[in-house]
Amino acid sequence: MTDLTLRLYEDRLLGGCPTIYLPHLPRAIYVRDGGVTANDDRGGRLVEAGQGHVHDGTLTLAAGVADTVLWRWELEESSRAPSAGLPSAPATTSRLLLEHEVSLDRRFDWLMRCDRVDFPPGGVALTHVHQGPGIRVLHHGQIAIETLGERHVYNAGEAWFEPGHAPVLAPTTEQERTAFIRCFLLPRQLRGVSSIRYVRPEDARAPKVQEYRVFSERFITLPA
Repeated sequence: MTDLTLRLYEDRLLGGCPTIYLPHLPRAIYVRDGGVTANDDRGGRLVEAGQGHVHDGTLTLAAGVADTVLWRWELEESSRAPSAGLPSAPATTSRLLLEHEVSLDRRFDWLMRCDRVDFPPGGVALTHVHQGPGIRVLHHGQIAIETLGERHVYNAGEAWFEPGHAPVLAPTTEQERTAFIRCFLLPRQLRGVSSIRYVRPEDARAPKVQEYRVFSERFITLPA
């Protein structure tokens, strides 16, 4: 097992701001508004509003002409302090939304996945577990997370951590549709495969109302 920390930042980039240089880390980005071009040694990819990207290594972000709101997850050693900002682009602002230590078994090889889960009004994710930990952030709507004897309600822009092994029941508001963006860590054997497992057999057989969209997943090397 190893102690690492997964952090979620919200970055606000002014349109046309200077190029942003990000250090060598496993990371995922999701563009809430605006757009950026993500460049690495293999080329560039335009990541527009409503899209996500996972990368393991150094990354360069070139902002578009419009202001951009970016959600950025990074996995690093717990001994490192959270980033104070993006020094290559001082006009931007960065805010740490959530950080949580994760313990990953180094006998496995790991991947990072970024996806989106959508619910109709009143939809619920029946009691389930996942095969690895991660941080979610609510895109819109409202969701309750019931786990380990506690219940917490989250609204748009709020984030929460799930360890994966703890059973979760997740009902959503009946007033509107709900969606969250997720970055989590999974054994590489789950590449292209759903990580969800239902706790009760009757829930596994029940119709499911949530919809999934995987933006990106990438094999990663765990920080030393």
